[in-house]
Amino acid sequence: MVAIIDYGVGNLFSLKSSFAAIGQEAAVTADPEELKRADRLILPGVGAFQDAADKLRRSGMDQALKEEVSRGKLLLGICLGMQMLFERSFEYGEHEGLGLLKGEIRPIAERIPVGLKIPQMGWNSLRILRESPLLKDTREGEYVYFVHSYSAVNCDDSLLAVTNYGTALTACVGKGNVFGCQFHPEKSGEVGLRILKAFCETGGRV
Repeated sequence: MVAIIDYGVGNLFSLKSSFAAIGQEAAVTADPEELKRADRLILPGVGAFQDAADKLRRSGMDQALKEEVSRGKLLLGICLGMQMLFERSFEYGEHEGLGLLKGEIRPIAERIPVGLKIPQMGWNSLRILRESPLLKDTREGEYVYFVHSYSAVNCDDSLLAVTNYGTALTACVGKGNVFGCQFHPEKSGEVGLRILKAFCETGGRV
């Protein structure tokens, strides 16, 4: 069973519907005990980093999540959920992340050419940099759906794929049993469903 962590933000029920579409049982939960019973964890997220991080901590799900990950359980962070996997974010100040991956979150405005719209919103292609079970059924150049104004930097040890938006921006990360997608698999059609299916088929640390 896949546990979709409910801490007040994220596309929870569209995610659950996506797992149903690939024949996987998924539960939306705010119960730390249910994380223990799950085979895999999903950390969704939309909105501002500090607000989401505060809500996750107040819910107590941050510690429950870290405990399960330390035991080897697979975790996939999506969009803001992916950003929270890193050490810190510089979105309107400096804020502590979960520290499960090395790196930090910075505004894409610092990196992209002047004139490009912020947020990056819409379909963009993937350039795969490293083989990963998460992307085993994803082909170079396939399109996925992004909505973001911040991206992960200084994360070379976990970087799996980038997308081009005037410059290369982090699109997908993974190390050990922790994975993340800056894009929304649940909004990315067949490609996104294949990525979620691959996550469900991945076993143990990679």
